[in-house]
Amino acid sequence: MQKKSLLLLLPVAAAAGAAAQGRYNIVYIMTDDHTAQMMSCYDNRFVQTPNLDRIAADGVKFVRSYVANSLSGPSRACMLTGKHSHKNGFTNNEHGIFDGSQQTMPKLMQQAGYQTAIIGKWHLVSTPTGFDYYDIVPGQGDYYNPDFIKMDGSTVQEKGYITNLITDKAIDWMEHRRDRQKPFILFIHHKACHRCWLPEMKYLRAYEDQTFATPPTLYDNYEGRQAAAAQEMEIGNNRHMDIVYDTKMYRPGADTRLTDLYLSMIGRMDTRDRADYDCFYDSLSADFYRRNLSGRALTEFKYQRYMRDYAKVLKSLDDNVGRTLDYLKASGLLDSTLVVYTSDQGFYMGEHGWFDKRFMYEESFSTPLVMRLPEGLKARGDISEMVQNIDYAPTFLDIAGAPIPDDIQGVSLLPLLRGEHPKNWRKSLYYHYHEYPAEHSVKRHYGVSTADGWKLIHFYNDIDVWELYNLNDDPQELHNIYGQPGTEKVTKRLMKELVRLQQQYDDADALKKNGK
Repeated sequence: MQKKSLLLLLPVAAAAGAAAQGRYNIVYIMTDDHTAQMMSCYDNRFVQTPNLDRIAADGVKFVRSYVANSLSGPSRACMLTGKHSHKNGFTNNEHGIFDGSQQTMPKLMQQAGYQTAIIGKWHLVSTPTGFDYYDIVPGQGDYYNPDFIKMDGSTVQEKGYITNLITDKAIDWMEHRRDRQKPFILFIHHKACHRCWLPEMKYLRAYEDQTFATPPTLYDNYEGRQAAAAQEMEIGNNRHMDIVYDTKMYRPGADTRLTDLYLSMIGRMDTRDRADYDCFYDSLSADFYRRNLSGRALTEFKYQRYMRDYAKVLKSLDDNVGRTLDYLKASGLLDSTLVVYTSDQGFYMGEHGWFDKRFMYEESFSTPLVMRLPEGLKARGDISEMVQNIDYAPTFLDIAGAPIPDDIQGVSLLPLLRGEHPKNWRKSLYYHYHEYPAEHSVKRHYGVSTADGWKLIHFYNDIDVWELYNLNDDPQELHNIYGQPGTEKVTKRLMKELVRLQQQYDDADALKKNGK
């Protein structure tokens, strides 16, 4: 595939900021653990996200958008470098520290004359490099009255709800802090919708009258899928989804694995907010413990609490995406700015009985990706080509008119944004998850997914298991058909493609596990 399609952009008439340079601004909004099932332009069964949908309505929606490693920190490193985890060095959250001295897309954007800024969640341990400005939260950040790390190294606690604060800071940077003679790329990285889904107070009671339909695979028995059976992220299991931390069913004397962490998080609240919060959840908790639920009744209770809390956090996020779009329009920036919205990966909303992510199965392997296109980029509607988060870096460089280094492994999406459909577009994607042993006990695995609906996965390390799925016949990935009669030909084809991708991306360790 042609990777370097350098576009010489003409100045956009009457557009602010980038017009003098003749290049588009870029606003990249990324959330944490937001899945396409909970975004109404993809799936309107559960919630409405009108502001996120505005982005798709004025641009494009990628319907086959995926990540290279379904885990927060590694996913961010893939985005920043345009490289798979084994090449950028940040393979897992447990022991990873991002090497900020390496080549990154923000550094290359600076070299191309762009001003760079990141606000919100960083989650890569090391100090950000390649940014003219940053204002980031430590670690996962806190929903209530969060801390922010400033460029002088100081950490300051700020009053408010984190989603609102991050948006405030992003708008303030665009309005007051940037150099208006330069085009800019601004990374707005939200904590939402990360565990444990603590709502903005104005939405504390939202969705309480809504009963969410349970997914048909909520009681998956994992037959024929050894790695799926070994995970630790089941909603119905109180050791996996903590009854206090995750569903807020706290009572004095509760001593779950995560009770202390939960109390420290809500302990950041102001006195008045905490009183209202306790009033709401104490009544729910009293009723819950009085009912003494078990079995499927407990699972379904926890599922409803999970869905409601997640939806509340998402509602604030959607509001703030709307605020960002409104600012861009009011300031005259909208028509000269590419607005990108995505998440660091997908998430399980009860499918297979799970929450969290990590697996190469569709719900976590896929991620929402919508873009509002500025004047001059003509694509509209759904884009069905397979794309991956390693593609963002070369895309932004291409839009900046900057060279794309040969060691970047992603491909520019710019031809797709022009409305083109290259015949030689990729027909498969490579995935590699590295973090085990770790939280949720998802085994290490790599695999290949193809445009014609096949997926081959190899779970390895303390396990040696292959899985094969025909997504056309089995979209929920319930039936592992690896080794079954009649699959020999397609298995051979996928094995060959898997090795080809591992060679292309220089994943030497994985190749050794294949015996290549």
